[in-house]
Amino acid sequence: MDGELFPRERTVIAPGAVHVPDWLGAERQAELLAACRAWARPPAGLRTVRTPGGGVMTARQVCLGLHWYPYGYARTVVDGDGAPVKPMPGWLAELGREAVAAAYGGPGSATDLPDPAAAYDIALINFYGGDSRMGMHRDAEEKSAAPVVSLSLGDTCVFRFGNTTSRGRPYRDVELCSGDLFVFGGASRLAYHGVPKVLPGTGPQPLGLTGRLNITLRVGGLG
Repeated sequence: MDGELFPRERTVIAPGAVHVPDWLGAERQAELLAACRAWARPPAGLRTVRTPGGGVMTARQVCLGLHWYPYGYARTVVDGDGAPVKPMPGWLAELGREAVAAAYGGPGSATDLPDPAAAYDIALINFYGGDSRMGMHRDAEEKSAAPVVSLSLGDTCVFRFGNTTSRGRPYRDVELCSGDLFVFGGASRLAYHGVPKVLPGTGPQPLGLTGRLNITLRVGGLG
C-alpha cells in the first residue's frame, strides 16, 4: 500500500501458497470493483449463504460460471432466487492465469503444480462487512487440482492459512490488503483457511468501498 515504511514483498507462506502484495494497481482495482457491483445485482445477485446445519455466513456472496452452495455446485442459484448463474467473463479467467504466473514465476515457486495454465471457470465473490468472518474451511468441491486464486479489494483482513489435516494449528496469519494476490495450489491446494478478522476503515479511500471484497477464482473440472 502507498505510504508504507517498508515495501511488502512476495512471500511463500507454505509450499505452493504465495502472497503477492499490491499485485493489482489502483485502476485495475476500480475496474474490478465496478464489475463486482454489477454482478451483485439481481437476478443471481449477492445473497446470504446458509449452511445445512442452520448456520448463516456473515460474508455475503455472488458466483460466476457455476453457483457454489454448501457443499457443491449448480448452474442456478439453488439456495437463492433460482436464476441461472451469471457467466464467467473471459477477461476474468485470463486474470486468473496471469495471477498464477505472477505467483509462481519467482524464487521459491512450486514445480509440481497440476495444470497451472488451466481455464478458470468459476468465481466466488465474497463481501465482508466490518464484523464479517469466515471460518476455517477447504475448497474441496472442485475436481481440478489447479491453484486457487484470491484477489482482495477494500479493507485489509487477517487471512489465516492453515494445514491440510485439521482446522487447528499449525497455521499462519497474513494481512491481505487491497490489491493483494494470494495463490494456493500443489501441496497446499486443500489447506484449511479462513478470515478471523476484517480491519474496518483500512481500504484505500479513492476506491470508495466500505468493507472488503474477495474474488476467488477456481478451476472446477466438473465438465
